[in-house]
Amino acid sequence: MSYNEKVVVTCAITGVLTDPNRFNVPVTPKQMAAATKQAFDAGATIVHAHFRSQEAGAGAFPTWDITDVGTILTAMKEEVPEIIINMTTGVMGNDISEPLACLKTFKPQMAACNAGSLNYLKVRRDGTWAWPPILFDNPVEKVKGFLDVMTANNIIPEFECFDTGIVRSVGMYHANGMFQGNPHLSFVMGVDSGMPARADLLPILKDELPKNAHWQVIATGAGREKNWELHRKCVELGGNVRTGLEDTFYLPNGEKATDNGQLVEALVKIVQETGREVASPFEARNILGIEK
Repeated sequence: MSYNEKVVVTCAITGVLTDPNRFNVPVTPKQMAAATKQAFDAGATIVHAHFRSQEAGAGAFPTWDITDVGTILTAMKEEVPEIIINMTTGVMGNDISEPLACLKTFKPQMAACNAGSLNYLKVRRDGTWAWPPILFDNPVEKVKGFLDVMTANNIIPEFECFDTGIVRSVGMYHANGMFQGNPHLSFVMGVDSGMPARADLLPILKDELPKNAHWQVIATGAGREKNWELHRKCVELGGNVRTGLEDTFYLPNGEKATDNGQLVEALVKIVQETGREVASPFEARNILGIEK
């Protein structure tokens, strides 16, 4: 089977604000390392990593503290040297100095790059806002700020796309010279004010991809059945896949997952059922153009 037919599996091992007191998400360096090994042993070659404060009682909150981030990354790499780490970068507002400092200091193999802005909205059944309306602002100058640092440090950008126009924008970034190489896009589906979690949209989104693009689905808030339906359709259409406790707490049979490894095992089974094979760490690096 050629590299183009292999599937790169990513595990998003912890979320941005998921409360570790309520859900089994990793926070400490030891926990992050253990979650990385669970995911790797189950078949994931990439882990998408957010970082939580290591202050007592503050584990539900994200951090860009250089010491905390470095300690977590070191623990993950020592536990699984072969793993590809995809570092988060998402922040609201114009000040991107903290995530840029982390990128420059640690130079991960990959990093998320939110590729466009989104009004982040949700309404309750009575029509009231679930939270005050938020603009997740990612204007072109902000995207370019991230891409300039990623390019300078040989970091592969993973473009997170919340709507169809954002998918199309990635091709414009490439045409404008904002980044080089084959693009890697994630279709973020299931956010209430973004793309709906519908498998029938995937062929349309695939048609809008830039030339030579790699792609995957991030099914967040998609619901138990739609989540796994999206992943199966993604694999059938030639995409890569991602799961993890950042994205879902439930297995295909509706049972609650106890750790990231269970979710990756379920996703690998879907890959195998479609007749494709999971990429090894070496193959994943070749597919995505990672040189280190």
